[in-house]
Amino acid sequence: MKSVLKSLLLILVVLWSTKLYTQESIVEDLKEIAIIDQKVMVPMRDGVRLCTDIYRPKGSDKVPIIFSRTPYNFNSYGDGEMRTRSFERAYEAVKRGYAYVIQNERGRFFSEGEWDILGTPLTDGYDAMEWMKSQSWSNGKVGTYGCSSTAEWQMAVASLDHPAHAAMVPMGFGAGVGKVGDYYEQGNWFRGGAVQMLFISWLYGTQNDEFRPIIPPGASQEDLTRIQKWFDLAPEMPSVDWKEAFKHLPAQDIIKNVDGSKGVFEKMIRRTPNDPDWYKGGLYHDNMPFTIPSFWFVSWYDVSSSPNLELYNHVRGLDDKTVADNQYLVIAPTLHCRYTRATENTIVGERNLGDARLDYNGLIYGWFDKWLKDKNDNTMNELPHVQYYTMGSNQWQSSDTWPPAEAELQTYYLNSAGQANSLYGDGKLQLNKVGENSTADTYIYDPNNPVPSHGGNVCCTGGAIDGGAFDQSGIEMRHDVLVYSSDPLVESLEVSGFIESTLYVASDAKDTDFTIKLIDVYPDGTAYNLDETIFRARYREGFDKEVFMEDEQVYKIEMSPMSTSNLFKKGHQIRIEISSSNFPRFDRNLNTGGKNFDESNPVNATNQIFHSNTYPSQVRLPVVK
Repeated sequence: MKSVLKSLLLILVVLWSTKLYTQESIVEDLKEIAIIDQKVMVPMRDGVRLCTDIYRPKGSDKVPIIFSRTPYNFNSYGDGEMRTRSFERAYEAVKRGYAYVIQNERGRFFSEGEWDILGTPLTDGYDAMEWMKSQSWSNGKVGTYGCSSTAEWQMAVASLDHPAHAAMVPMGFGAGVGKVGDYYEQGNWFRGGAVQMLFISWLYGTQNDEFRPIIPPGASQEDLTRIQKWFDLAPEMPSVDWKEAFKHLPAQDIIKNVDGSKGVFEKMIRRTPNDPDWYKGGLYHDNMPFTIPSFWFVSWYDVSSSPNLELYNHVRGLDDKTVADNQYLVIAPTLHCRYTRATENTIVGERNLGDARLDYNGLIYGWFDKWLKDKNDNTMNELPHVQYYTMGSNQWQSSDTWPPAEAELQTYYLNSAGQANSLYGDGKLQLNKVGENSTADTYIYDPNNPVPSHGGNVCCTGGAIDGGAFDQSGIEMRHDVLVYSSDPLVESLEVSGFIESTLYVASDAKDTDFTIKLIDVYPDGTAYNLDETIFRARYREGFDKEVFMEDEQVYKIEMSPMSTSNLFKKGHQIRIEISSSNFPRFDRNLNTGGKNFDESNPVNATNQIFHSNTYPSQVRLPVVK
């Protein structure tokens, strides 16, 4: 026993020493090549100063800048010791001949002013570029770079068209997309009019409390550099079991119920999908200008792949071909911002998606070299506009467009004898139209017993949901889940593009939700989810109005499109799940027709899905011939 303990202790000492060596090594390596200037307070037009760290190559040459702006803590110290994460990206940039500049949004940590989501006002991004362009060491070109919150602000700021803003690399950028095409997600806050609950747990750990301590305006760089070693205004939020916390009603009190901070959540939870306030902040909407050459990165199991792809297509379709032709896209089979975690056996959830590796650094810096250094590299000049990973066949493919030009919509119709409830029902997914004798499927949606989220296209839920592909067959045993499956395929079928769905529905409630999932069913019965969406019935005539349902009336609902690239192999089945909840991925519709966010007493809804020649409920799959 003693020898075992001694061996374990030796292993821990070695690992600890290696970690310290790595920390010290990256810092020393960076010091060898870089001038490090931390806690520079960059002034905005209204006098507010934003805290900025700068890492630039030694020497007198003027260099281009890679710029990241973030609401997160990038302080170089934690528990009084240096942290590597503040230096790794800086080292990569500097060794390639770039200055790396990282800046906190207004009101975050050492930055002055009041914070709002996406770091508004937009002019802060413009003013930061103006300041960087004027520095003696700058060549006047700035490239913006980052994933998630370091990406989401980029699009709206790009609409201001600062002359120094030469290129963009937004990754996992959905929370910066407002209204684009048919999507009114308003920065991932909604999907089909239902609230995506990820922002509740995210804001719990991110938003500023109205009583937070702040450093007095005007603090010197010297003092900020000194105190960063032991004080950085980063709160330690108590741990929360979000699986339980999300259940609290009313939804507007979820953060309050866990003794969370008081901040922007209180006003945001009250907004509707077309609230005027969505158009005053830091979101990019498709009526705004866009001119910046951009390399977009999307993930199949991210929270916002469909609106992200819609935004890419919007920019690719602009009349200015100089702008449209300089848009490139990578779609990886990973979770939110997990691009570089792909391996030769990439597991996403429970599904093995094969060797999904890609030279992300090579692509990103090749892009910046082209636009910030004017390098004419054949590799970048010959780059396909779209590189996408097809799951199932587990291979990278390329195309000039998204979806691929070869994709054609193929309609599959829902059918049953009125008993599609659960995996053991009689629901079918078929290519031929359904006759008039088809019987509608009926189920009861109880908001107090919602269909639980199991895997999926998620992020930031505080551990309440594990994202990715998981076997859905357990969920499909529920009577309130309708299951429609194709016959086993006689040959493999590639589906790559947007998946459209039309449902004909009825309910005895004034308002309710309808959910849908696309599933790849293996011959052994394993049912892997590919994408999912939801629609709140009150918005079926447009997100700018609410029209409630009447009992015994049948309504047509066009679901928000899903997206994927998946090879359904020979012998597999294509499956569609339909229900009225997917919780806590989306908030529960309480079925009352009220505001929902301020209600605590739900009612049950008896919901129906119709499928006949008169009411042809269907999904349209982009099949690559």
